[in-house]
Amino acid sequence: MTPQDRAERSAKVMLQGDTASQSLGMTITAIAPGRATLTMPVTDTMLNGHGICHGGYIFTLADSAFAFSCNTYNQRTVAQQNQITYLAPGQAGDTLTASAVEVSRTGRSGIYDVTVSASDGTTLALFRGLSRTIKGRIFPEEEGTT
Repeated sequence: MTPQDRAERSAKVMLQGDTASQSLGMTITAIAPGRATLTMPVTDTMLNGHGICHGGYIFTLADSAFAFSCNTYNQRTVAQQNQITYLAPGQAGDTLTASAVEVSRTGRSGIYDVTVSASDGTTLALFRGLSRTIKGRIFPEEEGTT
C-alpha cells in the first residue's frame, strides 16, 4: 500500500464514522500524507448575533481538517492542544475551506497548521494543532507494510 493509498483509506474510514463533520456539510476535497483540505458551507443556522459565522463552526472545520491530516498514516491520532486566531468573519452563504499541513511529526507528537479561508481567498483564521498518536489503527493493516 502506498502512502497516498493509506491516507485515502484512512480518510474514508474516518469520515464514515464522523457524524459531526458530515452533519455540518463538510467535504474532504484533498487528502495526502500529512495533509487534508475540507470545505464547509456557512448556513443560516451557523450565524451568531452579529450575523456572521460563529467562531465555533470555523474552529470545528479547522479541527476536522487537522484530524484528517494527522490520521493519514493509519495510526490513531488525537488532538493534544489547539489554538486558533480569527482574522476575518465568515459570511452566510459562503463556502469555507480549511487546508491542513503537517509541520513536524516526531515520535508520537505532531504539529499541524490549518488555514481557513473564504471562497474569495480571504484568510479567516489560522489554527495550530498539536497531535498525539495513541494505540491502534484506523483500519487493519500489517505492520511494516509500505
